[in-house]
Amino acid sequence: MADEPIKILLGDTAISAIEGTPGQRRFGRKKDTSPALTHCENCGAELQGHWCSQCGQPAIEYRRSFRYVVADLLNEFLNWDSKFFTTIALLIFKPWRLTNEFLAGKRVRYVNPLRLYLLASILFFFAVNYATKGVKFEPGKLEPKDRAELEAELKNEDLPPAAREKLAALLRESSPSPASEPSTNTPSPVPSGSPNASPSSPAPETDTQKKQYGKIGERPFVFSDGAKSSSPIERWFEAKAKEKMGEHGTKMGLFISTMFSNLPYMMLCCIPLFALVLKVLYVRRRIFYIDHLIYALHIHTFFYAGLMLIVLATIGLNRFAPGPIAGWLIALLWIAFVTQIFLSIRFVYRQGWFFSIFKFLFGGFVYLIVLVVALAATFFVTFLLP
Repeated sequence: MADEPIKILLGDTAISAIEGTPGQRRFGRKKDTSPALTHCENCGAELQGHWCSQCGQPAIEYRRSFRYVVADLLNEFLNWDSKFFTTIALLIFKPWRLTNEFLAGKRVRYVNPLRLYLLASILFFFAVNYATKGVKFEPGKLEPKDRAELEAELKNEDLPPAAREKLAALLRESSPSPASEPSTNTPSPVPSGSPNASPSSPAPETDTQKKQYGKIGERPFVFSDGAKSSSPIERWFEAKAKEKMGEHGTKMGLFISTMFSNLPYMMLCCIPLFALVLKVLYVRRRIFYIDHLIYALHIHTFFYAGLMLIVLATIGLNRFAPGPIAGWLIALLWIAFVTQIFLSIRFVYRQGWFFSIFKFLFGGFVYLIVLVVALAATFFVTFLLP
């Protein structure tokens, strides 16, 4: 039907509620008493069911009380039928059977693969963002020993001016607070004609440096030592890095958080690539690409759900079980997790153990490279976007 792709992408919950698809009434609500349609409003053919047999238009009466539409919508959302729980149970314990059942045409009893993946992806990345919310990437405070070493390094007469300024800025940023910090002992640029000038003082900035780079102390990433002029690409990269990551990485936390928020889109784009890897590995089996794509959606959903369950089990075992027992149980969970992925390949594609093991290892290695490239692409996209 023409409406099927829309239902797959947007979910059929709201659509079925608005269309008034016949189903079991719950909560003791009274049925809508609006008169049923007897003829198709599009072509005039006599209706024998919910859909017109001539043009396929659903027999929907949109001119009905809005309270029935709202009640149906709440009913669809708040009543989780057995289809959802059956799909989740089969996904966790036998993910290969879920794929085989769906490909065999037994689909009405299971949740659509794309809807199932989107639900698991939302929950997984929400948990990841929540877990990494308190991670700090800003520069920390220096220990007294490290501070003394940096101050001693600043006294080195052979230290390039750019490196000297970066060390001085690091000392300033790592100080406890401007109010409680004593006057810094780090040398500052002094004009060469001043009587207080010393051999260890850095050379003043030249007009060329100011024109090309700005102040040296404001550059978080130095690609040249000041003696040579950097290329326009390097200067643009420096400016972009300062804008995104801050001076000396002070905005790194915000940058990493933004990149994490882009990971769900990256993984959604990687699923067709994973299906393509499977298509190449099993090219002689002449399996349709859509079959590989359905398996890719199921196995990624299992990956998200399995990781969340293992993390929750790890937290619970570490809290209530002794150390050695908890360690062994967590190891068994990880072994079962990897074994389930391997068995899914073995039973979905129905090949021998040797070829299944080989394609499991080789395909996993290739897909790992795909993920690394996709992660690098996500980093650069996050870096380049405003």
